[in-house]
Amino acid sequence: MLIQNKGLVKTIKFKDPKYVGDPLNAVKIFNEKYVDELMVIDIDATRNRVSPNFNFIKTLAVECRMPLCYGGGVKTPDEAKIIINMGAEKVAISSEVVQNPLIVRKIADAVGSQSVVCVIDVKKKLFGGYEVYTENGTKSTGIDPVELVQKWELEGAGEIIINSIDRDGTMEGYDYKIIDKIRTAISLPISILGGAGSFDHIRESFQKYGIVGAAAGSLFVFKGKYRAVLISYPSESEISRFTNIPA
Repeated sequence: MLIQNKGLVKTIKFKDPKYVGDPLNAVKIFNEKYVDELMVIDIDATRNRVSPNFNFIKTLAVECRMPLCYGGGVKTPDEAKIIINMGAEKVAISSEVVQNPLIVRKIADAVGSQSVVCVIDVKKKLFGGYEVYTENGTKSTGIDPVELVQKWELEGAGEIIINSIDRDGTMEGYDYKIIDKIRTAISLPISILGGAGSFDHIRESFQKYGIVGAAAGSLFVFKGKYRAVLISYPSESEISRFTNIPA
């Protein structure tokens, strides 16, 4: 779930945010559908250089009946501790740990490695390869994503989320090229984000990688080619078919 101006939005390639509803109402629906985990990202917080909205996070944590991962504006171990103490299981961090990978260790020491999720926003370069972007995809860094995730692993990150800017909101499938590069470079748990447009895309990710987190946004809030807003989620039996784990 992407949050902008306290509303739930969806983007395409990190641009043109479309308002799709009230985030708390969406959480209530996801509760009823027994969602496995919810990641909420305030896409304005880092770009506008503001601190996390702790009142909003507390409200979310109280409402959620599934594990909650929150990201957006988190810069310090103290901020991460506040969020975890409010009831979130994980804290997602991106821009701050790109600029200063050493902060991963300090945050991990404060809340535990299992609660530290480093999000890497990647985009294809014009002449091949990939580059890390920050501040909601508006700032190029020139940093190689593989080298960066290796630093995060050494500093104590608990999980990596690979977010493809090029695939965001397109519903055309995950970018397996960058996932392959990162998967072979580190041993940390990874989740993949950006491009899921059908349950078949999720199934493909499990067939290709085995144990992996398959994250999606548009897939769970849009229906049909006209992208009508309809919150959905696979049933327990469907998930079992994806993962070959008995229901």
